[in-house]
Amino acid sequence: MSAARVCVGAIAGAFGVRGEVRLKSFCAEPAAIAGYGPLSTEDGARRFEVTITRQIPQGFAARLSGVGTREEAEALRGQRLYADRDRLPPLPEDEFYHADLIGLEVIDTGGRPLGRVIAVHDHGAGDILEIAGGAARRGSVLLPFTREVVPTVDLARGRIVADPPPGSLDTGPPPPGSRRAG
Repeated sequence: MSAARVCVGAIAGAFGVRGEVRLKSFCAEPAAIAGYGPLSTEDGARRFEVTITRQIPQGFAARLSGVGTREEAEALRGQRLYADRDRLPPLPEDEFYHADLIGLEVIDTGGRPLGRVIAVHDHGAGDILEIAGGAARRGSVLLPFTREVVPTVDLARGRIVADPPPGSLDTGPPPPGSRRAG
C-alpha cells in the first residue's frame, strides 16, 4: 500500500436490497468520508464515489458508484477504503494520522532502540502504539500514545522518543512458569 493513501473506512456489508452498503467511517468527522473520494480498495483495483444516504447504528448506509445490487454490495464486505493523502485535511500540530506513525523507529529517552511501531490501536480510551523488535524482541508491547509516554514524534527523522512506564518493556528473564518458543 502506498504511503500516499490513508485508510478512512470499511464496508461492513450490504444494507437493504438496492445496492447500498453499511459503511464504517474512521474519520474524526465521520460524515466527512464522503468528501474524500474517490475512495479505493486496499489493492487499488476499485475506486468508488461515496454518497451517504442515512446514518444507521455504527455507521452509515451509503451508495458506492458502480455498485447496484445487494449481491455486489455484499461481495465488498470487509473491504477497507483508502483516500489519497492530499484529499485529507491538514492536522493541527501534535496530531498525526495513524499511517504516519506506523513504521517509525521508537527509542527511549536515553537513545536505546525499543523497536518500531507496527500498529496503532484505538479502542475508545485513546490511541495505543504497538511496538515490535528492539527491546520488545519477545513479541510486541503496547504503549499509550500520550504526551507523558511519548513526548516526541519526529516525522522528519522517522522516529518517536518514548518514556515507557516502569515494567512495560521488561527485558529480564521470563517469569516463573512462563513458556518460551525456542
